[in-house]
Amino acid sequence: MKVTLERKDDAYLFQAKGSSGVPIMIDNTSKEGAQGASPMELLLMGVGSCSAIDVIYILEKQKQKIDSYKIEVTGARKQLKQAKPFERIDVHIIIEADIAPQKVIKAAALSFEKYCSVSITFESSVKIHYAITLNNTILTV
Repeated sequence: MKVTLERKDDAYLFQAKGSSGVPIMIDNTSKEGAQGASPMELLLMGVGSCSAIDVIYILEKQKQKIDSYKIEVTGARKQLKQAKPFERIDVHIIIEADIAPQKVIKAAALSFEKYCSVSITFESSVKIHYAITLNNTILTV
């Protein structure tokens, strides 16, 4: 796997592309007028999107129809020398669908414990917790 980044201004704005060729804008969001996501935001987006793809794929394989799917990902950071890495990531999966709660719980567990390469990459250094809300009801995971 390979990505390329190209500087797009005389400050911190970069355009990144992977093998798909789809551009992603990355910027220093601590500066006014940022035109892209920060690198740390991209990490949270990676965790959320990776698990979302897994969960949706698993449920679709079971012939389950999802009406809406939303994820909120929050990262708590700690000071470590000059850096501020994540020490905890919380993922909240919000689904509207006529699906048995146990199917959603199982799909999320499979994602975070077996399939999501992004969250598994972090597992030795960052605690990742997830919660599920199905049809406005919080599920016990």
